[in-house]
Amino acid sequence: MEQTAPTLAELQTLIEMTGTINMEVFYWWCTGLMVIIHAGFLAYEMGASRLKNALASGVKNILAFAFIIPTFFFFGWWIYLAMYNGFTPDYEAAAAGLPWSTNMGPNLADNASGIFWGAFVLFAATTASIFSGAVIERIRMSSFLILAIILGSVVWILGASWGWHPTGWLTVEWGFHDFGAAGAVHMVAGFFALGVTINLGARLGRFAPDGTPIEIKGHSMPMTIIGLMLIIVGFFGFLGGCIIYAGSAQWTTIFGTPVTLSAVSFNTLMAFSGGIIGAYFVTRQPFWMMSGALAGIFSAAPGLDLYYPPLAFLLGITGGVVAPLADKFITNKFKIDDAVGAFAVHGVGGLIGIIGLGIFSGFPNVIEGAPAISFMGQLKSAGVMALLGFVPGFGLSYVMAKMNFLRVPPKAEEMGLDIVEVPLQAYPESVPAYSSEIPATKVTATASA
Repeated sequence: MEQTAPTLAELQTLIEMTGTINMEVFYWWCTGLMVIIHAGFLAYEMGASRLKNALASGVKNILAFAFIIPTFFFFGWWIYLAMYNGFTPDYEAAAAGLPWSTNMGPNLADNASGIFWGAFVLFAATTASIFSGAVIERIRMSSFLILAIILGSVVWILGASWGWHPTGWLTVEWGFHDFGAAGAVHMVAGFFALGVTINLGARLGRFAPDGTPIEIKGHSMPMTIIGLMLIIVGFFGFLGGCIIYAGSAQWTTIFGTPVTLSAVSFNTLMAFSGGIIGAYFVTRQPFWMMSGALAGIFSAAPGLDLYYPPLAFLLGITGGVVAPLADKFITNKFKIDDAVGAFAVHGVGGLIGIIGLGIFSGFPNVIEGAPAISFMGQLKSAGVMALLGFVPGFGLSYVMAKMNFLRVPPKAEEMGLDIVEVPLQAYPESVPAYSSEIPATKVTATASA
């Protein structure tokens, strides 16, 4: 059978389809890597909990992840597509995000919607996990899930629509730039957590009668440190999801500015190391060294696509130094019990990142008519992100606290939430040494030369 050479049109179609498939594969693995973030949060928070609360902390994370996925499907993605102008929805633009839209399911003509939705829903789950750590060991499971859904499927995605959408009003009007979502994810989640912890109150025994902080140690520091490292591993998938794969053209940020994976690699690793070093000099504690690594990345995240690597390193050191000091300050001064320093690491680290890019400003914006990146634009945008997180977090938790719905009863907290909420022991303290069906036999160990 005679074979004919493909026409130019056929070759062009083949090339375009190859680019489309490669785009899908890229975001597929970014999303998979982001799931590792949640394995990290799971280990991190379980290790930071006392033995009597370990499983309850883990179940809380698992359920938040599970509930955010369907809620983000039914209304979260619609909010992102609709609300980029503020509080006035663009119904036409958001039609593709309606649950019954052809874009929201298997569709051979649309290779992008599902894979972008998948990346964004992992961003949403990350915000809930950030908040989750701050409130361990005393929040009701039901109230936590309500707050997590509001944060993950409403609040953060509203911030993403304003400041992370290609035509979001913060970028169009103020020149906002936030490559690594220090504002929309980390600041919003950190300030939301701060608002909730104010109304939730401290764990029993966290402060002496005179207000002196008393350290409450988690049952497994190694598990916590490994969990933090897993979060950093997953963060490379998170940052990959912040890049637009443009087929045969150069990569771009979500704002349309050109970027390379090479630039992001340089700056992420330099900020990561700077955060560890900064926290080490301040605390010498491995927990804060790894938390400082996260704070270091967030402190450089808005400009990971733009910075010269030594600048990212210095910003990382800044985040690593400031985060543990900020946590100590709010604990001592305001008696706030943020169990894992979520506000200091994510809220303050993200704030340093947003304002830092404003200080090292002047980078142009490719969006037509948008102002260049500036100090005032970044500062005002940081204020919007802080309020967007804090106000609903404080307001909703205040109402829940007044209804006596936010926190478990003192007796349940003293007994441990595992007994109250999880029908299983994390580490059974009495395990039979022998099977009941096999008689015990004495075993003598001998050494051979």
